[in-house]
Amino acid sequence: MASYQYDLEEQLDIEEPKKYKVLLLNDDYSTMDFVIEVLMNVFRKTISESEKIMLDVHNNGSAVCGVYTHEIAHTKVSQVKTMARASGFPLKAKAVEE
Repeated sequence: MASYQYDLEEQLDIEEPKKYKVLLLNDDYSTMDFVIEVLMNVFRKTISESEKIMLDVHNNGSAVCGVYTHEIAHTKVSQVKTMARASGFPLKAKAVEE
């Protein structure tokens, strides 16, 4: 039998994956009720959390809906886009590196 010997580093440098903030962007056409629906369905927020975030989007132009890894953040952005198009609203979301 062959014998193999490997040099292993004593310590591995493990880094946390980069995080991305998902932002909802305000527009003049998406209704407040629809934004709340998106927050509850896509981001799994409670009604009170959804109302607060919706008001932040309305008053400040955008608001953070959650912080996720790259793949999950971009999936959430895609889900918002799909849901908005299906309902006839121009609501947009974007993922920004934290």
